[in-house]
Amino acid sequence: MWQRIAEIVRKEFRQALREPRMRIFLFLPPLLQTILFGFAVNLDVERVRLGWMDMDGGPASRELYHAFASTHEFEVVARARNEREAQQLLDRGDVQAVVRVAPGFSRDVAAHRQGQVQLLLDGTNSNTASIILSHATGVVAGFNRRVLLEQQKERLVDRTRAGAVLVRIPGVETERRVWFNPELRSRNYFVPGVIVNVLTLVTLMLTALSIVREKEIGTMEQLMVTPLRPIELMLGKTIPFALVGMFDLLLLTGVALAVFRIPLEGNFLLLAGAGALFILSTLGMGLFLSTVSHTQQQAMMASFFFFQPAFMLSGFAFPIRNMPEPVQWLTLLNPLRYFMEVVRGVFLKGSGIGLLWPQLAALAVMGSAIVVFSALRFHKRLE
Repeated sequence: MWQRIAEIVRKEFRQALREPRMRIFLFLPPLLQTILFGFAVNLDVERVRLGWMDMDGGPASRELYHAFASTHEFEVVARARNEREAQQLLDRGDVQAVVRVAPGFSRDVAAHRQGQVQLLLDGTNSNTASIILSHATGVVAGFNRRVLLEQQKERLVDRTRAGAVLVRIPGVETERRVWFNPELRSRNYFVPGVIVNVLTLVTLMLTALSIVREKEIGTMEQLMVTPLRPIELMLGKTIPFALVGMFDLLLLTGVALAVFRIPLEGNFLLLAGAGALFILSTLGMGLFLSTVSHTQQQAMMASFFFFQPAFMLSGFAFPIRNMPEPVQWLTLLNPLRYFMEVVRGVFLKGSGIGLLWPQLAALAVMGSAIVVFSALRFHKRLE
């Protein structure tokens, strides 16, 4: 039995590696997709193009201007003299935000009254606008702390002159600490997810196309009259692409570490084991698609029909907890969801099997069920 399976595996490898296009398809597209996605999918907002509209011109407004200009997040690239110019800056896309300082701002600050500052945002990209708003709020909060500290010092001097002594100035200082992704780089979050999606697409399509190709060129009938049993033919067809999937997992992990400097905090053996369980699901689904397709074009279209909803419901870009509750229940049937959680947990959190065993168990159960169902259907179609 195993000798016959080994012959089918060697045949598949020879057939795959004999064609230059297939050799390129096995390794180059996954590599290019990971690199392109890694560089292109970046939600970090590092240098915000800022417009400045100062209707006050006093010392407090100049101090606020320097507070924005001295940060790494903002770069003042334009000044607006009136509302019309500020609107034109935003309409043309010259700036991503405009800070408008109201008249009398310095006078209000000096009189210990609340000053008015308006932030005009380009909300075309809601995620970018939210990040800019957060950065601007932090700059204004820092400016407020400095103003309050100066006012408290002035009161201290006045009380000291009047014979009263203030021992200390009360205040609260916050210290921020970010776990798992200290630099808050979106690339650290997205690149592990790209590995999951590329691995899914490669193993799914290769398995479906390989079996359908035999039907399309008429060699499936020749294989059926040989002593091969259906289970041997199925294993011989799927094992090569399981090995290709594991090689791609190793290759893409190396790219994530070497090119994008993504930290691998956990155990790679755990990641590889989870990858093997996940490949069970994609190979089984590819086997199932081969039983409902008669041509390679149908198999490719069916693969994309499965991949797109699975990709959208995997949590790659959209948090599952933000989805409607019925959709959240639907994601429980998606193998990509569990492998996505495992990959990100191993890469970023250093999670071990003690934390990831529910996801691993789900992958094992779903993978086994999909493979058994697809194998039974494949066996029935051959008969």
